[in-house]
Amino acid sequence: MRITAKDLARQIGGEIEGDPSKELTGVAPLESAADGDISFIESERSSVQAQASKAGCLITPRNISLRDRTIIRVRNPRYAFARAIELFHPRPAAAPGIDPTAHLGKGVQIASDVHIGPQTVIGNGCCIGSHTAIGAGCVIGEDSILGEHCTIYPRVTLYPGVRIGSRVTVHSGCVIGSDGFGYVFEGGRYYKFPQVGTVEVGDDVEIGANSTVDRGALGATRIGRGTKIDNLVQIAHNVQIGENCVIASQTGISGSSVIEDNVVIAGQVGIGDHARVRKGAVLGGQCGILPHKSVRSGETVWGTPARPIREQLEQQALAARLPRLFEKVQSLLRSANQL
Repeated sequence: MRITAKDLARQIGGEIEGDPSKELTGVAPLESAADGDISFIESERSSVQAQASKAGCLITPRNISLRDRTIIRVRNPRYAFARAIELFHPRPAAAPGIDPTAHLGKGVQIASDVHIGPQTVIGNGCCIGSHTAIGAGCVIGEDSILGEHCTIYPRVTLYPGVRIGSRVTVHSGCVIGSDGFGYVFEGGRYYKFPQVGTVEVGDDVEIGANSTVDRGALGATRIGRGTKIDNLVQIAHNVQIGENCVIASQTGISGSSVIEDNVVIAGQVGIGDHARVRKGAVLGGQCGILPHKSVRSGETVWGTPARPIREQLEQQALAARLPRLFEKVQSLLRSANQL
């Protein structure tokens, strides 16, 4: 693809400065960009590196000036650069059609422009919306519903009765709707508590590779609109996740927990059952939320058990001083014994 800096600025909603006729042919990071590439910076801290870069054009914040460079000023450089990447590297659309090796159950409703890959199984009574693509080797359980413009990568398993919204991306190896971990101890053994609920995934959700979302024991496990989930995340039965949350890899969310809107959860976080993380909270990496505990709206927490980050850092600083304090106490005791 070839595009002028002026046309690119128009498409990403930016203001051009420099040579509007500069021809661009690709995207690249600052350190390796060539004359035909576009790159970006997010703050003044990167302006020296940007000035020295060989990139033909740079996307910058609105308050940045670079000498003798062609730049496109925007409000959010990372977002604008993402849009530029999409222009130069559009995702190839799967050709409509059903592979002859796919198996379709009874009463299936599939839009005419859906793609279904080899060896995929679509259960009885499923409904699949237009422009949705289902990769090879997937299993879509009976009575499941998928909305429009979804991308289901190879080897995804949806258990029966799962509800997926529109523009949802589910990466390879995901299992959605498997039984929750529910047992009752009686008569000296564990008896399985039937898991008869479902999973509801809202519009514009993305779920990373090899993540799992358990169905509700009763009722539904829910993932709200616009939420993004990384690889290797475990979401247990009856968890309620709000809109526009971000959940990083290796996080585990125990049953019946509630994650409200706009929450950020870093990697390897553990959340106990029936916990609540309120709107806009941030959970630092490897922190632990104990069962039935609550994190306040907008609060940033860290550590196990999780505490407000300022408190956690103060306690770490005090803990680091303990060896010196111990030596001082030992020295005082030795001096006292010599008297």
